[in-house]
Amino acid sequence: MAASKRTLFVRGLRDGLPIGLGYLAVGFTLGIAAKRAGMTALQAALTCFLTNASAGGYAGITVIAENGTYLTMAVMILVANARYLLMSAALSQKFSTDTPLIHRFLIAYEITDEVFGVEIASPGFLRPAYVYGVFVLPLLGWGGGAYLGVVMGNLLPVSLVSALSVGLYGMFLAIIIPPARKSRIIAVLVILSMAFSWLCGVIPLVNRLSEGTRIILLTVLIAGAAALLFPRKDGENASDEKEAPE
Repeated sequence: MAASKRTLFVRGLRDGLPIGLGYLAVGFTLGIAAKRAGMTALQAALTCFLTNASAGGYAGITVIAENGTYLTMAVMILVANARYLLMSAALSQKFSTDTPLIHRFLIAYEITDEVFGVEIASPGFLRPAYVYGVFVLPLLGWGGGAYLGVVMGNLLPVSLVSALSVGLYGMFLAIIIPPARKSRIIAVLVILSMAFSWLCGVIPLVNRLSEGTRIILLTVLIAGAAALLFPRKDGENASDEKEAPE
């Protein structure tokens, strides 16, 4: 039994290696943002290690930089990471009913888009040993990348640090461009989101709200309106589910 668990763990490490390398790069850019927010290398590493989310981590760092409230941070991260609730529900069906509750809690801690994609595509029931192997390297990539981002940010020239911080925006573009190319509705919503975000920054009274509060309001309003006006058909959902594992 021990050998079987070891084999599963090693296979998980292999499948998680590309994710860990990708998170190392993203964590580095998050570390640069954390440095600009006044955080130390250890604080940035712990933040990314415990948050395990690019958008959610950046949202939290943004609130810290603005000296925002804990409530603003909690709501902003909740909105940014709401998709993980659905991923958790779907992934729970991949475990045997006799999987101990403690394993379920620990596994839920490291559900990210890429980790979810690897695990949901795995045939049959998932074993905890395999899942732990999958998320070891991504966890180290998040925390280690953030730590290096702060440390290297202190050593590199200011101009180069500013250039590297653009990588964070590149990450977000990589998230929104593929679905926008497939759906005209999503493309329009992305453009409207950018336009409304700019307008909220110049409209009197509204521009006095913190950036985090404006993002929360825009996300809820635009996403809610899109869900009401352009509901997805059952056939579209089924198609996406078939493509997701790839």
